[in-house]
Formats: sequence, C-alpha cells, structure tokens
Amino acid sequence: MSIEIKAPTLPESVPDGTIASWHKKAGDAVKRDELLVDIETDKVVIEVVSPADGVLEKIVKESGDTIVSNELIALVKEGAAASEADQSDDKKSDDKKSDDKQADSKTEQKTDKKSESASDDAPLLSPAAKKLAEEHGIKADQVTGTGKDGRVTKEDVMSAIEGGSKSGTSAPAKREHPVADMSSGRVEERVPMSRLRAKVAERLLQASQTTAMLTTFNEVNMEPVMSLRSRYKDQFEKTHDGVRLGFMSFFVRACVEALKRYPAVNASIDGSDIVYHGYQDIGVAVSSPRGLVVPVLRNADHMSLAQVEAKIREYGLKAQDGKLSMDEMTGGTFTISNGGVFGSLLSTPILNPPQTAILGMHKIQERPMAVNGKVEILPMMYLALSYDHRMIDGKEAVQFLVTIKDLLEDPARILLEI
Repeated sequence: MSIEIKAPTLPESVPDGTIASWHKKAGDAVKRDELLVDIETDKVVIEVVSPADGVLEKIVKESGDTIVSNELIALVKEGAAASEADQSDDKKSDDKKSDDKQADSKTEQKTDKKSESASDDAPLLSPAAKKLAEEHGIKADQVTGTGKDGRVTKEDVMSAIEGGSKSGTSAPAKREHPVADMSSGRVEERVPMSRLRAKVAERLLQASQTTAMLTTFNEVNMEPVMSLRSRYKDQFEKTHDGVRLGFMSFFVRACVEALKRYPAVNASIDGSDIVYHGYQDIGVAVSSPRGLVVPVLRNADHMSLAQVEAKIREYGLKAQDGKLSMDEMTGGTFTISNGGVFGSLLSTPILNPPQTAILGMHKIQERPMAVNGKVEILPMMYLALSYDHRMIDGKEAVQFLVTIKDLLEDPARILLEI
C-alpha cells in the first residue's frame, strides 16, 4: 500500500515553501520517523519524516520546487522494504555463486556492503550542519555529534573542518554553484539567496518604505545590574537548576513594565486600525546560520527572570540547529535586538512590522561620566528605540526609553513595579 507524503500545514503568514533537499532517493528503503526531506520556508526549515517502514516509491516534488500546504510531495510504499531486501539478498547469493572465480569483484562488493552499513549508522545532521558539511566535503561519519541523541550540529562540523585543516587532511571544499576564477586570482561565487534571507530583505525594505520610522537614543548606567548579577549569579544558578543569570532578562522585565505604562508602544497597525494588545509578547532577535530570526517570549509579563533566561537559551540552541517552529516565531508585540554581543556600540534597529517599536541594546563600555560634580568611570550602554511615528509620538517614545533607563539603573523598581 502506498502512503502519500504531503507538505505540512503552513500558517497563513507563510504562503508557500521550497523543497530544500531530499535525504533519500526514489527506491531507497526508509524506516518509520526517518528524515526524508527538508522544506525551507520564509521563517524555518521543516523536516518531514517517513510515517512507516517501507520504500520511497516516488518523489513528486524535486529539490528547488515550490510547494503549498498539504501538497503531495512523495509516495512511500509501506512494508516493501523487507520483501525487496529479501530479493536483494537472494540476488546477491546467486551472483556470489556464479562469480566464484572473480575475486576482485567479491572484494569490491564486500567493500561496498561495509560502506552502505556505515552509511546507515551515520549520525543525523541538522540542516545547518548538513549544508556546511556538503560545502566542505565532510562526510557524516567523520564528525562526532554532540547534540541530542548524537545529532551532529554546526559546531561539530566546524570543529571537524578546523581539525582537518590543521592536519592537512581535509577534503577540498565542494562548490555547488558557478565560480568565476579570474586570471588575476580574484574569485567570485554566485549563490542563490535563501528564502529566509530574501524574506528578511523584503520585510526590511517594506518597513523602511511603509512606516514613518524614527529613532531616539539614551544611555544607561549598567553598574547596578552588573553588581546585582555578580552578587547573586552563583546562587541564582544553583536555585534554578543551572539557569544562568544574564542581562537580557532584566531588559525583558524592564520592557514589560514600560509597555504596561505606554500601551501605544505595545500596539500594532492593521490597515487603518490600531490594535492595542492586552498582553506583552516580546520577540528576541537571535542569530542563526540561515540569518536573523525572532522567536517570541509568550506572555512575558508572567515570566520570572529564570524563565526568561531559560527560554532565551532554548531558543538560541534551536536557532543554531534550525529547530525553531513556526509557532515560536509567529506574533510578538515588541522586539529586543542585542547588537552588543557582536561589539556594536550604536545602531538604529529597524522595525519588525506590524509592530510599532523595537529596542536596540549595545556594547557595555566604560566611559567617564559626571556624577554629582565628579568624574567617574562607569559601564555605560547606549539604548536605541526605533518607532513608527504614525502610531507613537516623540514624547511617548522618549518617555518609554527613559522608563527603561530608570528601571535598569534601579532594578528594585522592576520588582516593586514603581
């Protein structure tokens, strides 16, 4: 019996997807829950697995084809693997009897059989790891997986590449796209833009063309937060089962309190309507191998500092392995972007429509500051709030940013909600 393999149901915000790569060929035996194909959308890479043991009978949609929700992409013949395997064994047995005088052929068949067995036992690779491995000609069995259930992550492949480079044994990089090699030694490579990168570019262009975006700046003294973190980080980690206390949780909590006081900053524009949200869903910009993604902290106003830190770490790991789901990146009423982790001192973050504001964090840098008539060296951070002037007046934007500054410079006010 043939089972139809269909594309998953995509949310309304994602009209279609693209077949990124098939992990099996037509005629290959497959096992239940074994990865068949990766489908790339504007937001995530979706993995489609086999629903039963059998054989991949037919591939309907090839790599690069565009698909929509619930569209047929392949057929799996259930229960066919065992019978075909038996036939294959019988055929091998007959060939062995008839080719007793061909010793070289026997040796080659044994070698192929061992190679196939090794391939079956090869660890699974995340989409990002698979792409990187293919580009550098690295085989899965050459990499030790450190992820869940032995899964090979991008970092594992990077380690293998660096190790091979040092020993001089790494395979030459595999190029899948045309390369123009000039006689002068100047090399150019043309590669297609990923769907995620194309979507990000489209949304950034849309935001700059369809919103009245302005940015206001301020600076915050991070010494109170840093002192609090330094004082309690060990106890915090022990109490909350290894969750580390970072800076992001303080910013999330400060933003939640400020959003409660200035509902317009937490609102969104839908056509000619203004939608005021009675909840705070905070999007946190995270860098991934495929580009920038923004998973959302649902009901951040009900989350503790430990819950915020744990969720952000979970999202970061998922982003690196390409495991973020559609639901985890859908929605959001406000966004925080932390360019400071990459060393950015000052920037103007761009809006994430239909949201009307985004907060940009930056690098903490010691600077001389005037305090009570004296010059002191303090760890300062520039904050940037980009906002849609159609929805938010300059006064509200400035007051919102000042509120965040005040809460961070006196963290007790976050707890007391004053």
